[in-house]
Amino acid sequence: MSLNIDPILEGDMTGYLDAAGQLMERGTTNRTKEQFNEEIDFIGARISASADGIYGASLKKHQEKLLDMMSDVLMNAEFKQEELDKIKKQMISGIASSKDDPDAIAANVRAALVYGENHPYGEVATEETVEAITLEKCIAHYKTYFKPNVAYLAIVGDVTVAEVKPLIEKYFGSWEKGDVSVNKYRTPSAPDKTQVAVVHKEGAVQSVINITYPISLKQNNPDVIKVKVMNAILGGGGFMSRLNMNLREGHAYTYGARSSIRPDKLTGIFSASAKVRNDVTDSSIVQFMLELNRIIDEKVTDDELQSMKNYMTGTFAYTLQNPQTIARFAINTEKYNLPKDYYANYLKNLAAVTVDDVQAMAKKYIKPENAYILVVGDKEVADKLKGFAASKEVDFYDTYGSDWVEPLRAAPEGMTAENVLDKFIEAKYGEGVPLGKKFGKKLKKKLKKIKDITVKMNASIQGQTISVTRYNKAPNKFAMSMTMGSMVIQKQTFDGTKGKVSGMQGNKDVEGEELEELKESSVMFGDVNYAVSGSKFTLLGVEPVGGKDAYKIEVIKKNGNKETEWYDVASNLQVKAMQVKNGGEEGANAITIISLFSDYKVVNGINYAHKIKQSFGPQTLDMEVTSVEQNTKLGDEIFE
Repeated sequence: MSLNIDPILEGDMTGYLDAAGQLMERGTTNRTKEQFNEEIDFIGARISASADGIYGASLKKHQEKLLDMMSDVLMNAEFKQEELDKIKKQMISGIASSKDDPDAIAANVRAALVYGENHPYGEVATEETVEAITLEKCIAHYKTYFKPNVAYLAIVGDVTVAEVKPLIEKYFGSWEKGDVSVNKYRTPSAPDKTQVAVVHKEGAVQSVINITYPISLKQNNPDVIKVKVMNAILGGGGFMSRLNMNLREGHAYTYGARSSIRPDKLTGIFSASAKVRNDVTDSSIVQFMLELNRIIDEKVTDDELQSMKNYMTGTFAYTLQNPQTIARFAINTEKYNLPKDYYANYLKNLAAVTVDDVQAMAKKYIKPENAYILVVGDKEVADKLKGFAASKEVDFYDTYGSDWVEPLRAAPEGMTAENVLDKFIEAKYGEGVPLGKKFGKKLKKKLKKIKDITVKMNASIQGQTISVTRYNKAPNKFAMSMTMGSMVIQKQTFDGTKGKVSGMQGNKDVEGEELEELKESSVMFGDVNYAVSGSKFTLLGVEPVGGKDAYKIEVIKKNGNKETEWYDVASNLQVKAMQVKNGGEEGANAITIISLFSDYKVVNGINYAHKIKQSFGPQTLDMEVTSVEQNTKLGDEIFE
């Protein structure tokens, strides 16, 4: 069942439509959430709701029960505050994780650039807008828009109209009609000239490139099938499309490049994208522009066209195996006023597309000179991108598409990285450290008394709770175990010479550069030895972390690897760290690991961060220290 309603501007509660859809699945006035789930599970059915419709599937013998439960959701959904609170918490957690996801950032900023914040397609949910969502707002949407006079119902299965119509009347006949709001919005326009937008992502080793602009293309436009063929050749037709063959196969800039053209009743959108290494960001954009212009200026070959039509024919036939696809086709025909035989004649119309049609569509809809070139990556690539902008300037944006201002400021005169690190050691260990010394005699005597440390933490990742325990034994033995109940997820050890990793994905010895890093990080109280570590420290300036000023220090290790550390100006304690782990050749699959430290507490004279949030790629690990123990006489077997 799909509602035929205009898109809705959510404003300062952006995200409430998603929340309203989820609430509909959590019980009705006739069934509690638990009863509803039990009844669905008992018949092996599925029901899912959204802000503009509902979907259900079951065995045919349970179809009446399914319709009964679907109609109960549509007419009697019960919205509860405790369920909304859970949904909001999950949504906020997802938003927090997405802040470090370059694909999510690109999607947010693309929406802001193409549509603007006063258009429903341009709104981006934030922690603040989700927190502002009220139960009343969700209920108002449900009561306003869920009406039968704006609803289409499609049923696909081994049934007849004669069989199903009485059931529809039985279960949906009492659903009351009502007035539904009509919403109108301005039509976004492409930029007059090409603009370059950059979102700085600290420590990124790859750039997410997105070339995009709005287009006027509704679902019932006779151009749609021809446009799909043109775009398939350009970048939407899998591995054989031009963009992929150029950027992946021809230049090895990326694992995949693609394009899409999406028709829409308000405004369509064109997008071409790829993830590439920092050092080839500008070169990749050159190739994107080359292909966009080539499909306009040159006719595609007959072989290229026929090959792509064969591919699209096979893909279309394959999708017909899914009953949901058939239902969507039926609803689309009505909702978008398509010809009644639109899908029946789809393959015939696809086969009729000519070389001239492809070029005509390219000239009409491919506009590289009126595009936003959006790049999410390290700001160091920005200077090389100026030439692509008509203004010869790059515009910087934050992760939500608002104007970005460089947060880094100059450090106070005379302040050095060594000053910052000395103050940190004093704040952490409670003892002064003379500048340039390895560490003070008093501190040396204090730390020598500590033979081992055990730190236990509770952690959550993707909704799962795990236990993390870190062991250190003087001078340089280390172990860390991650467990879920009695199951060991991963264990890492270093016995002073050899390192190992074991767990659910097997066992392996740590070797090479990874072993050297483990050896260095395993030294107990290694941070007090910074002056003799062989690393180079540079104070870059001051910038805010969590709303408070912090000194930002670049660390270049003995092996040349770079890390970045932040130390709170007021407390002198470390609040953030960032490093890049290379996951493959030339930075491919590299992961930026960001750690946030907070809630410091003194245990036996040493300041420990009791909350640690670590993000790596799209994953986030939230850890909270439950205990810190010293001198428990740890045995060497723990580190083997």
